[in-house]
Amino acid sequence: MQPSIPSDLDTGPRRAPRAGGSAASRWAHVALAPMAVTAIVAYLGAALWTLRVSLSSSRSLPKWDFVGLAQYARLFHNDRWLLSLENLALYGLLFVLACLVIGFLLAVLIDRQVAGEGVLRAVFLYPYAMSFIATGLVWQWLLNPELGIQSAVRSWGLRGFRFDWIVDPDRAIYTIVIATVWQASGFVMVVLLAGLRRVDPELWNAARLDGIPTWRVYVSVILPLLGYSFATAFVALLAAAVKLFDAVVAMTQGGPGIASEVPAKFIMDHLFGRANIALASAGSTVMLLTVVTLLAPVLYARSRARRVPS
Repeated sequence: MQPSIPSDLDTGPRRAPRAGGSAASRWAHVALAPMAVTAIVAYLGAALWTLRVSLSSSRSLPKWDFVGLAQYARLFHNDRWLLSLENLALYGLLFVLACLVIGFLLAVLIDRQVAGEGVLRAVFLYPYAMSFIATGLVWQWLLNPELGIQSAVRSWGLRGFRFDWIVDPDRAIYTIVIATVWQASGFVMVVLLAGLRRVDPELWNAARLDGIPTWRVYVSVILPLLGYSFATAFVALLAAAVKLFDAVVAMTQGGPGIASEVPAKFIMDHLFGRANIALASAGSTVMLLTVVTLLAPVLYARSRARRVPS
């Protein structure tokens, strides 16, 4: 016969009640209440107000009439807006991909325990500490055909050298990609470096013993392990791409002409310069829906991955 186990030695999944747990939980909710109210009023409230204004005929001041989707129809018949969407799509694709690739390569370089790691990390991350206005002004000078890179190279004797993209309507958007990639790659490096430092060193030891090439380890093992890090960097970069404004204003003012126009500049110009807050609100609503549409699958996939038991 099996001996009975005394109740005081029972090892079942019982947890002693935590004294004051409910009180602490209540105080935590009280402490978070101001932030919740701020989020609801400032963010959700502002979004709903913007949506309501976009359905009106407002100009300089809000009106509370209702014109349906007339402002959205005007928006998508506006050539300037359509061009800004094309520029944003091209810019976002190049910006995100370039930042992820360069940031990953920089993270791999530093993770290899190179000499002067701390100095390199600070140098690569320093541009991210600058504002987009400062970055734009620096690169505007560097890309100025009369003062910057083109002038310097020609002074060395290469008279036929041309690098006047910033005044070329077909290439101006690429100069903004160059400037912002230079600024944001350091941020991606830090995010991915944190992920690389969490990789078990035993994986590398096993790969060396099996004679697996380093590049194959990165492709088949390391990159899948960095899924969360890449997702974090992707979300941050995508948000930065959609709200691109400062760098465009500092570098090109949307020019030459409207060649480097982006949605945020279109919205700000119509909100303050052309006193058409209904059209600007329609543009803001479209961009909000675009961000939600792009980020929802990523956030959903991350939430499902966290719920899957290991």
